[in-house]
Amino acid sequence: MAGERRTRTNSRSRILDAAAEIVAEIGAGKMTLDAVAERAGLSKGGLLYNFPSKDALLQAMIERMVEDGITEREASRSAHAHRPNVEARCIIASDLAHCGSHSRDVASGMLAAISENPSLLEPVRKVVAEEWAMMRASDCPELSAIAWLAVQGLMSLDMFAISPVTPEDREHILAALDRLLDCRALPAPQ
Repeated sequence: MAGERRTRTNSRSRILDAAAEIVAEIGAGKMTLDAVAERAGLSKGGLLYNFPSKDALLQAMIERMVEDGITEREASRSAHAHRPNVEARCIIASDLAHCGSHSRDVASGMLAAISENPSLLEPVRKVVAEEWAMMRASDCPELSAIAWLAVQGLMSLDMFAISPVTPEDREHILAALDRLLDCRALPAPQ
């Protein structure tokens, strides 16, 4: 039983990896189950055993991206534990760790599928709501929200490949956000 589960997990992982590669190359709309099975080195029946439909495969891809983000967020916790606004720092670290070109290509490629089936975003909606609640409970919820929204903006510009932000600008912006999160409150309005 354990060997069968391990094989299924390995097959599942290979399928998800293959699907991510294809989505990054041509988008989710053009991805076919046959192409994914071939890239994963499995029969179509083997793919269908793990994912009975294209939507099930796309849903699993999104769930894996969400799980990877949560894992990254928790892994960064010890590095930020001694600083103010730790929740925002962990969330932002996770977001930044997953905004490289491959992740961007996969996310961009998923847009077409999400527009056809918005329910695929449910795991993302859930984690965003959880993270928002975590930030609202941080040392300074307003500063945490500002920093998080700025990073979301950077990521959106990157995802659509329309960012005018240079790598040097990005470095300065992230350093400024880090300094912002070192504060514990916004100054009172005058």
